[in-house]
Amino acid sequence: MEARHRIAIVTGSDSGIGRAVAVALARDGMDVGITWHADERGGFETADEVRSHGRRAEIAYLDTGDPSAADVVDDLAQRLGGVDVLVSNAGMVQSEPFLELGADIWDRTLAVDLTGAFRIVQRAARLMVEAGRGGRLIAVTSVNEHQPRVGFTAYNAAKHALGAVMKSAALELGVHGITANSVAPGEIATPMTGQEDADVAQTERPGIPLGRSGDAREVAQVVAFLASPASSYVTGASWVVDGGMLLMGPVGGSELGDTGWREA
Repeated sequence: MEARHRIAIVTGSDSGIGRAVAVALARDGMDVGITWHADERGGFETADEVRSHGRRAEIAYLDTGDPSAADVVDDLAQRLGGVDVLVSNAGMVQSEPFLELGADIWDRTLAVDLTGAFRIVQRAARLMVEAGRGGRLIAVTSVNEHQPRVGFTAYNAAKHALGAVMKSAALELGVHGITANSVAPGEIATPMTGQEDADVAQTERPGIPLGRSGDAREVAQVVAFLASPASSYVTGASWVVDGGMLLMGPVGGSELGDTGWREA
Protein backbone atom coordinates (compact mmCIF):
# COMPACT_ATOMS: atom_id res chain seq x y z
CA MET A 1 0.00 0.00 0.00
CA GLU A 2 1.63 3.22 -1.13
CA ALA A 3 1.55 6.23 1.17
CA ARG A 4 0.65 8.56 -1.69
CA HIS A 5 -2.72 6.95 -2.43
CA ARG A 6 -4.71 6.05 0.65
CA ILE A 7 -8.43 6.09 1.23
CA ALA A 8 -9.94 5.04 4.54
CA ILE A 9 -13.42 4.18 5.75
CA VAL A 10 -13.99 4.44 9.50
CA THR A 11 -17.32 3.17 10.85
CA GLY A 12 -18.84 4.76 13.91
CA SER A 13 -16.77 7.89 13.40
CA ASP A 14 -19.33 10.43 14.62
CA SER A 15 -17.69 10.57 18.09
CA GLY A 16 -15.21 8.98 20.48
CA ILE A 17 -12.59 6.59 19.19
CA GLY A 18 -14.00 6.59 15.66
CA ARG A 19 -13.76 10.36 15.34
CA ALA A 20 -10.23 10.37 16.76
CA VAL A 21 -9.24 7.67 14.24
CA ALA A 22 -10.76 9.52 11.29
CA VAL A 23 -8.90 12.71 12.21
CA ALA A 24 -5.61 10.87 12.80
CA LEU A 25 -5.84 9.21 9.38
CA ALA A 26 -6.65 12.54 7.72
CA ARG A 27 -3.62 14.03 9.44
CA ASP A 28 -1.60 11.21 7.89
CA GLY A 29 -2.83 12.17 4.44
CA MET A 30 -5.88 9.99 3.90
CA ASP A 31 -9.30 10.82 2.51
CA VAL A 32 -11.91 9.41 4.89
CA GLY A 33 -15.35 7.86 4.63
CA ILE A 34 -17.29 8.61 7.81
CA THR A 35 -20.34 6.78 9.14
CA TRP A 36 -22.79 7.78 11.83
CA HIS A 37 -25.70 6.02 13.51
CA ALA A 38 -27.22 8.05 16.35
CA ASP A 39 -25.44 11.36 15.87
CA GLU A 40 -25.72 12.85 12.38
CA ARG A 41 -24.39 16.19 13.57
CA GLY A 42 -21.37 14.42 15.03
CA GLY A 43 -20.70 12.85 11.65
CA PHE A 44 -20.63 16.26 9.98
CA GLU A 45 -18.37 17.62 12.74
CA THR A 46 -15.93 14.78 12.12
CA ALA A 47 -16.02 15.54 8.40
CA ASP A 48 -15.20 19.18 9.14
CA GLU A 49 -12.16 18.10 11.15
CA VAL A 50 -11.01 15.79 8.35
CA ARG A 51 -11.35 18.59 5.82
CA SER A 52 -9.45 20.96 8.09
CA HIS A 53 -6.41 18.78 7.36
CA GLY A 54 -6.89 19.28 3.62
CA ARG A 55 -8.41 15.85 3.02
CA ARG A 56 -11.67 14.79 1.46
CA ALA A 57 -14.53 13.47 3.61
CA GLU A 58 -17.70 11.62 2.63
CA ILE A 59 -20.49 10.80 5.08
CA ALA A 60 -23.05 7.99 5.26
CA TYR A 61 -25.59 6.60 7.73
CA LEU A 62 -24.77 3.10 8.97
CA ASP A 63 -26.57 0.62 11.20
CA THR A 64 -24.25 -2.38 11.44
CA GLY A 65 -27.16 -4.50 12.65
CA ASP A 66 -28.89 -4.10 9.28
CA PRO A 67 -28.20 -7.04 6.92
CA SER A 68 -27.57 -4.59 4.08
CA ALA A 69 -25.07 -2.50 6.09
CA ALA A 70 -22.09 -3.60 4.01
CA ASP A 71 -23.57 -1.77 1.02
CA VAL A 72 -22.44 1.43 2.73
CA VAL A 73 -18.83 0.32 2.15
CA ASP A 74 -19.51 0.07 -1.58
CA ASP A 75 -21.19 3.48 -1.58
CA LEU A 76 -18.37 5.26 0.25
CA ALA A 77 -15.67 3.49 -1.77
CA GLN A 78 -17.38 4.55 -4.99
CA ARG A 79 -17.61 8.16 -3.85
CA LEU A 80 -14.01 8.26 -2.62
CA GLY A 81 -12.42 6.25 -5.42
CA GLY A 82 -11.71 3.02 -3.54
CA VAL A 83 -10.72 1.83 -0.09
CA ASP A 84 -7.22 1.11 1.18
CA VAL A 85 -7.97 1.09 4.92
CA LEU A 86 -11.09 -0.17 6.67
CA VAL A 87 -11.51 0.53 10.37
CA SER A 88 -14.49 -1.35 11.83
CA ASN A 89 -15.25 0.69 14.93
CA ALA A 90 -19.06 0.93 15.12
CA GLY A 91 -20.59 -1.12 17.90
CA MET A 92 -22.81 -1.25 20.95
CA VAL A 93 -22.53 -2.41 24.54
CA GLN A 94 -25.32 -3.46 26.88
CA SER A 95 -24.99 -4.96 30.34
CA GLU A 96 -27.24 -7.76 31.58
CA PRO A 97 -26.58 -10.47 34.19
CA PHE A 98 -26.06 -13.90 32.62
CA LEU A 99 -29.26 -15.38 34.07
CA GLU A 100 -31.33 -12.41 32.90
CA LEU A 101 -29.82 -12.00 29.43
CA GLY A 102 -32.66 -12.12 26.93
CA ALA A 103 -32.51 -13.44 23.39
CA ASP A 104 -33.34 -9.98 22.04
CA ILE A 105 -30.29 -8.35 23.61
CA TRP A 106 -28.08 -11.32 22.70
CA ASP A 107 -29.24 -11.24 19.08
CA ARG A 108 -28.92 -7.46 18.70
CA THR A 109 -25.46 -7.31 20.29
CA LEU A 110 -24.07 -10.07 18.08
CA ALA A 111 -25.77 -8.62 15.01
CA VAL A 112 -24.11 -5.24 15.57
CA ASP A 113 -20.76 -6.14 17.14
CA LEU A 114 -19.98 -9.36 15.29
CA THR A 115 -22.10 -10.19 12.25
CA GLY A 116 -22.31 -6.61 11.01
CA ALA A 117 -18.62 -6.01 11.63
CA PHE A 118 -17.76 -9.20 9.73
CA ARG A 119 -19.89 -8.19 6.75
CA ILE A 120 -18.27 -4.76 6.59
CA VAL A 121 -14.73 -6.12 6.87
CA GLN A 122 -15.46 -8.80 4.27
CA ARG A 123 -16.94 -6.29 1.81
CA ALA A 124 -13.92 -4.01 2.15
CA ALA A 125 -11.59 -6.97 1.70
CA ARG A 126 -13.32 -7.94 -1.53
CA LEU A 127 -12.88 -4.41 -2.86
CA MET A 128 -9.20 -4.45 -1.87
CA VAL A 129 -8.59 -7.77 -3.61
CA GLU A 130 -10.36 -6.52 -6.72
CA ALA A 131 -8.26 -3.34 -6.75
CA GLY A 132 -5.08 -5.35 -6.37
CA ARG A 133 -3.11 -2.84 -4.32
CA GLY A 134 -3.24 -4.48 -0.88
CA GLY A 135 -4.83 -2.85 2.13
CA ARG A 136 -5.35 -2.65 5.85
CA LEU A 137 -8.25 -4.17 7.79
CA ILE A 138 -8.52 -3.04 11.41
CA ALA A 139 -11.23 -3.93 13.93
CA VAL A 140 -11.64 -2.00 17.16
CA THR A 141 -12.58 -4.68 19.66
CA SER A 142 -12.06 -4.29 23.42
CA VAL A 143 -10.10 -5.78 26.28
CA ASN A 144 -13.22 -7.96 26.44
CA GLU A 145 -11.73 -9.69 23.40
CA HIS A 146 -9.19 -11.17 25.80
CA GLN A 147 -10.89 -11.25 29.21
CA PRO A 148 -14.61 -11.30 30.02
CA ARG A 149 -16.32 -8.86 32.35
CA VAL A 150 -19.24 -9.63 34.65
CA GLY A 151 -22.59 -8.73 33.12
CA PHE A 152 -21.35 -8.48 29.53
CA THR A 153 -21.88 -12.00 28.20
CA ALA A 154 -23.11 -10.98 24.73
CA TYR A 155 -20.49 -8.25 24.36
CA ASN A 156 -17.74 -10.60 25.60
CA ALA A 157 -18.80 -13.23 23.07
CA ALA A 158 -18.95 -10.77 20.17
CA LYS A 159 -15.55 -9.25 20.87
CA HIS A 160 -13.86 -12.63 21.41
CA ALA A 161 -15.28 -13.81 18.08
CA LEU A 162 -14.42 -10.63 16.19
CA GLY A 163 -10.81 -11.06 17.23
CA ALA A 164 -10.91 -14.54 15.72
CA VAL A 165 -12.46 -13.19 12.52
CA MET A 166 -9.53 -10.80 12.10
CA LYS A 167 -6.99 -13.57 12.67
CA SER A 168 -8.75 -15.69 10.05
CA ALA A 169 -8.69 -12.75 7.63
CA ALA A 170 -4.96 -12.33 8.26
CA LEU A 171 -4.33 -15.98 7.39
CA GLU A 172 -6.25 -15.89 4.14
CA LEU A 173 -5.66 -12.38 2.83
CA GLY A 174 -1.93 -12.01 3.29
CA VAL A 175 -1.38 -13.41 -0.19
CA HIS A 176 -3.20 -10.33 -1.50
CA GLY A 177 -1.01 -7.92 0.45
CA ILE A 178 -3.80 -7.23 2.94
CA THR A 179 -3.10 -7.13 6.67
CA ALA A 180 -5.75 -7.67 9.35
CA ASN A 181 -5.36 -6.65 12.98
CA SER A 182 -7.45 -5.80 16.03
CA VAL A 183 -7.05 -2.93 18.47
CA ALA A 184 -8.40 -3.72 21.94
CA PRO A 185 -9.01 -0.62 24.08
CA GLY A 186 -9.50 -0.66 27.82
CA GLU A 187 -11.33 2.14 29.64
CA ILE A 188 -11.26 5.09 27.23
CA ALA A 189 -12.86 8.49 27.82
CA THR A 190 -15.66 8.33 25.22
CA PRO A 191 -19.45 8.80 25.13
CA MET A 192 -19.79 5.03 25.70
CA THR A 193 -18.15 5.39 29.12
CA GLY A 194 -19.70 8.77 29.89
CA GLN A 195 -16.32 10.50 29.95
CA GLU A 196 -16.06 12.20 26.56
CA ASP A 197 -14.97 15.55 27.97
CA ALA A 198 -12.96 14.20 30.88
CA ASP A 199 -9.36 15.20 31.43
CA VAL A 200 -7.87 11.71 31.61
CA ALA A 201 -4.88 13.05 33.54
CA GLN A 202 -7.31 13.91 36.33
CA THR A 203 -9.23 10.61 36.38
CA GLU A 204 -7.99 8.37 39.17
CA ARG A 205 -8.17 4.64 38.35
CA PRO A 206 -6.26 2.73 41.05
CA GLY A 207 -6.89 -0.59 39.30
CA ILE A 208 -5.06 0.48 36.14
CA PRO A 209 -1.24 0.50 36.29
CA LEU A 210 -1.04 3.87 34.52
CA GLY A 211 -3.56 5.16 37.05
CA ARG A 212 -5.99 6.80 34.62
CA SER A 213 -8.44 6.28 31.78
CA GLY A 214 -7.19 6.45 28.22
CA ASP A 215 -7.81 9.20 25.69
CA ALA A 216 -9.45 8.28 22.37
CA ARG A 217 -6.51 9.88 20.56
CA GLU A 218 -4.17 7.38 22.21
CA VAL A 219 -6.14 4.54 20.64
CA ALA A 220 -6.23 6.40 17.34
CA GLN A 221 -2.46 6.59 17.18
CA VAL A 222 -2.21 2.79 17.36
CA VAL A 223 -4.82 2.46 14.62
CA ALA A 224 -2.93 5.02 12.53
CA PHE A 225 0.24 2.96 12.85
CA LEU A 226 -1.57 -0.18 11.72
CA ALA A 227 -3.03 1.77 8.78
CA SER A 228 0.37 3.05 7.70
CA PRO A 229 3.13 1.61 5.50
CA ALA A 230 5.22 1.29 8.69
CA SER A 231 3.11 -1.71 9.75
CA SER A 232 3.59 -3.66 6.51
CA TYR A 233 4.82 -6.81 8.31
CA VAL A 234 2.23 -6.75 11.12
CA THR A 235 -0.84 -8.96 10.74
CA GLY A 236 -3.05 -11.26 12.79
CA ALA A 237 -2.31 -9.42 16.04
CA SER A 238 -4.49 -7.83 18.70
CA TRP A 239 -3.02 -4.59 20.00
CA VAL A 240 -4.14 -3.96 23.57
CA VAL A 241 -4.40 -0.27 24.50
CA ASP A 242 -5.47 -0.40 28.14
CA GLY A 243 -2.91 1.28 30.37
CA GLY A 244 -1.95 -2.15 31.68
CA MET A 245 -5.47 -3.12 32.79
CA LEU A 246 -5.25 -6.75 31.64
CA LEU A 247 -2.06 -7.25 33.63
CA MET A 248 -4.03 -6.71 36.84
CA GLY A 249 -5.92 -10.01 36.69
CA PRO A 250 -4.11 -11.94 39.45
CA VAL A 251 -3.33 -8.77 41.40
CA GLY A 252 -6.91 -7.54 41.25
CA GLY A 253 -8.20 -10.96 42.23
CA SER A 254 -6.03 -11.08 45.33
CA GLU A 255 -6.53 -7.45 46.37
CA LEU A 256 -10.32 -7.02 46.04
CA GLY A 257 -11.78 -6.29 49.44
CA ASP A 258 -15.43 -7.18 48.82
CA THR A 259 -17.71 -9.08 46.41
CA GLY A 260 -19.13 -6.03 44.65
CA TRP A 261 -17.48 -7.21 41.43
CA ARG A 262 -20.14 -9.91 41.14
CA GLU A 263 -22.80 -7.30 40.34
CA ALA A 264 -23.35 -6.30 36.71
